[in-house]
Amino acid sequence: MDLQEFLDEWNNQSDTILVHTSGSTGKPKAMRVEKHRMEASARLTCDFLGLKPGDTALLCMPLDYIAGKMVVVRSIVRDLQLVSIKPSGHPLAGIDTPPTFAAMVPMQVYNSLQMEHERTMLKAVKHLIIGGGAVDKQLETELRSFPNAVWSTYGMTETLSHIAMRRISGSGADSWYTPFDGVNVSLDTDDCLVINAPAVCPSVLHTNDIAELHADGHRFHILGRKDNVICSGGIKIMMEDVEDALRRHLSMPFIITKRVDARLGEAVVILFEGTDAMIDTIKEVCLRVLPKYWRPKNYIPINQIPTTETGKPARAKARRIASGAHAGGCLEQ
Repeated sequence: MDLQEFLDEWNNQSDTILVHTSGSTGKPKAMRVEKHRMEASARLTCDFLGLKPGDTALLCMPLDYIAGKMVVVRSIVRDLQLVSIKPSGHPLAGIDTPPTFAAMVPMQVYNSLQMEHERTMLKAVKHLIIGGGAVDKQLETELRSFPNAVWSTYGMTETLSHIAMRRISGSGADSWYTPFDGVNVSLDTDDCLVINAPAVCPSVLHTNDIAELHADGHRFHILGRKDNVICSGGIKIMMEDVEDALRRHLSMPFIITKRVDARLGEAVVILFEGTDAMIDTIKEVCLRVLPKYWRPKNYIPINQIPTTETGKPARAKARRIASGAHAGGCLEQ
């Protein structure tokens, strides 16, 4: 979808717009969302960041998904000057004037940091929000010294983009997400986050995100997804925790997933971009840096780590690969 197509849909007689979920945990789903709720979501973000008419907003993500659509809606609602460029991994490469506001995925931010001109532009963005995936510790460390505001966002298609943010940069950096005004969160019996945001979501939303609430009962951490838990030999292991522990030690792209195991119930599996010749090196790293129960039982080389169209890890596809390929991968007993 291009910008004019979206604007035509936004300005038609329908009260709703068609959006698709990212498909990170399965097949993308189509859903229709109410325009007035998208406007409410836009106002929440603009108010939280203090965006004002005339500020510039960079559109550098696909308009097929809610993140890109909401950049446009924020521009309409708050009368921002929209700067639209073709989505790419280097959104600032052709820009000489930094925007007031930009929304990017972690990959775009990482790529921009590698090039001198793009890094200069990135540092000059007044409000940079990062969504569509977790901001890993190394990237967060690089962004902490940025002179302007850098934010990690929490949300999903069902909440019409984010409903909470946490600041990464400067003296206001925080490890807890702060929900927007009118958004309340709680935990269910599985410690998964429950979101009550009536302005943007018509019903209370029960997520699969395992969370921790701050003592103030308002702010929260995300610990991982319920469906990303590996129950191996009676030990509960978060895929994200294993990935975080390995990320500083492995240079190749990889993902932690799981497969059914007769003895353990579920076994930890690592998929990595490479060849069988790399297995011994990766195994040595796992033995050195991971607790015993976190160490993979299978090391499976593949051509490319599965991701969604928005760049998120495609967890469901990774599990299917692990289940179908583990017999041919290196097995660690």
